[in-house]
Amino acid sequence: MNKLFVPFLILVLLSGCSQEPSQSVRKETNNKKAQTYLDMGIEKYSLKDYTGAIQDYSKAIELNPKYAKAYYGRGSAKYSLNDERGAIQDYSKAIELNPEYVKAYRWRGVAKGILRDYAGAIQDFNEAIKINPEYAEAYFGRGLAKYFLNDERGAIQDYSKAIELNPEYVKAYYWRGLAKGILRDYAGAIQDFNEAIKINPEYAEAYFGRGFAKYLLKDKSGALSDLNKAGELGYAKAYELIRKIQK
Repeated sequence: MNKLFVPFLILVLLSGCSQEPSQSVRKETNNKKAQTYLDMGIEKYSLKDYTGAIQDYSKAIELNPKYAKAYYGRGSAKYSLNDERGAIQDYSKAIELNPEYVKAYRWRGVAKGILRDYAGAIQDFNEAIKINPEYAEAYFGRGLAKYFLNDERGAIQDYSKAIELNPEYVKAYYWRGLAKGILRDYAGAIQDFNEAIKINPEYAEAYFGRGFAKYLLKDKSGALSDLNKAGELGYAKAYELIRKIQK
């Protein structure tokens, strides 16, 4: 064998052996850096610096393109900046990377609901519930989507399940009260508004809802009392109904 070829062969073999560990070390380093940027993004998000959070999440994704948590975090920051379509794209990528990412399904459903894609929202809430049947927020979200599709009875079922899972779920009581009101179950609506107010005595919309239900049940004094309270708490529409009642 050519004497000059031997050291050349050894050099090639050594370089081949060292190349793979180098890539592995580089990947591990990038993943650690990505984790740092993720943590920075979470911190900025908690401080409501959503633009800064997006920058950090994007850097984490640049370092680790398969980082589902970074896509989810960036989606949440975009959602907070009213960029629902951008949020949906990131939630979808998070789900692609982790099909069991239950929060990504829930928040993608919320974003779709804001864009009035209620059927699409229901599909996402269904997936979230399939993964976690105890997910109160997913039942509530699905209830809202059904409500806006004029399925008040379906909405009531989902709100009731959310309340069963979380008896302090104040918004579920309020929205169940609204759905019952549309179905002309005014007494049932008042019961739900009572519960909402018990949990949150400053819930202006619940006072308005209860006042309106009382008005429809011909309880004028009770209606005015609740509507005045709603107005005091900053719900301006209450005064319009008060003027109507007092005419």
